[in-house]
Amino acid sequence: MKKTGMAKSDAKKLMGKMAGSGAGIFGAAPVPPVDRREQRKLDPAQGLVPFSVKLNATLVQQLQAAAVQQEVSMNDLVATLLQKSLAADA
Repeated sequence: MKKTGMAKSDAKKLMGKMAGSGAGIFGAAPVPPVDRREQRKLDPAQGLVPFSVKLNATLVQQLQAAAVQQEVSMNDLVATLLQKSLAADA
């Protein structure tokens, strides 16, 4: 490996350490990520089922912007929008 490649690698390691040791958003304590195995067990217990769809990129950007604006997760936003739409059709 060249000297510049080693320097880039060292810089990436340093940035990863700095990002991982931060206090989180706005000084709040960082929330430890949930292990994928644990998440797979928690989801069915909450009645959640994986459901994937293919959407237009502009629609996805609108959904992401709305989720950030409303300060909710994408899952919660899509569930709410689907429930409102289905209730309006009924």
